[in-house]
Amino acid sequence: MELHKIILALDSFKGSLTSLQAADACEQGIRKVFPTCEIIKLPIADGGEGTLDTLVSATGGRYNTCWVHDPLMLPILAKYGISGDGKTAFVELAQASGLTLLLPNERNPMKTTTYGTGELIREAIVQGHRNFLVGIGGSATNDAGTGLLQALGFRFLDADGNMLHGCGENLHKIAKIDTQTVMPELQECRFRVACDVTNPFAGPMGAAFVYAPQKGATPDMVCQLDQGLDHLASLVKQTCKFDLTAMQGAGAAGGVGGTMVAFLHADLESGIRLLADILHIAGHAKNADLIITGEGKIDRQSFMGKTLQGITEIGRTANVPVIAIAGQTNCPEEPYRHGIAGIFATTPPDMPVGQAMQPDVAMHNIVETVRQIMERIRTDGLPATE
Repeated sequence: MELHKIILALDSFKGSLTSLQAADACEQGIRKVFPTCEIIKLPIADGGEGTLDTLVSATGGRYNTCWVHDPLMLPILAKYGISGDGKTAFVELAQASGLTLLLPNERNPMKTTTYGTGELIREAIVQGHRNFLVGIGGSATNDAGTGLLQALGFRFLDADGNMLHGCGENLHKIAKIDTQTVMPELQECRFRVACDVTNPFAGPMGAAFVYAPQKGATPDMVCQLDQGLDHLASLVKQTCKFDLTAMQGAGAAGGVGGTMVAFLHADLESGIRLLADILHIAGHAKNADLIITGEGKIDRQSFMGKTLQGITEIGRTANVPVIAIAGQTNCPEEPYRHGIAGIFATTPPDMPVGQAMQPDVAMHNIVETVRQIMERIRTDGLPATE
């Protein structure tokens, strides 16, 4: 059979290829078998690294750069985006407050802060922007967004009235939240927050216990951070009449998700659904023959509100088969349960991971895997979901 239209909606292969590079490799593989097929490449991200580039590319936008502070308050040149129509500013938390900005021995969520992300937002506000889309994945922080809010004029005070720096170790010291110096322009701003987790603010499944260890927290630090989050939630409920503990996704990015909703009246949205809407993936899929998605590693977490699940839902609605590729796969029984037609590993079984992650090798592996998939489709037809 012939294929006439294929949608390529891939996330990045982290540490190896960008979303667009992975899509380019897929296109090469497809062209070897179906040279005249219409191919639509829609690079995907779910709120973490790559979200900014995806949004700027999809809207024909541009970048602005400015000096801000990294997670340890060192100067860093970071960028934010402006949509092609000039109406929306795109901010990616990972640009200024991301885990990848730190060496492994520098990771410490007691000390790290989202202050730099707040500075990016402040700069965009000063430049006249009022509509924001903020991706909050990939954080190095567990400060509940107090650093971000501090950069926008919020003041967090201890029992003696001293101003506290926004970081994880200070959460339990906060006795008062002062809003007198908050930027007045915030009243005119609308924030949409792209997030791919549903964790609560605090507790066993909250920000500290689930994510702080990967950010460098020891077991003692995790307990202190969770106590700090619980303390802040109680204070916010008393003073702002907002219950952070009852909000799904409040624990995203070390609590940033919850406090952006509480203090900035943000809308917390599924990162993949938000990106899919902006990229009009559902519209493109209506008359497509096949959707190919994927990411560097696919496991059970890939079906928990992330890219793979979101793209699969779009395919199911449009009655278009979805297949996925990944450098590594570890979910033998998952694909059909979620309605995906199949998952294909691009790395040969005997190839070391380090070699497979080299960009030129990863590109070659994707090209060959997709070529083989296309050959099978030409001979046997499209795969069916169960």
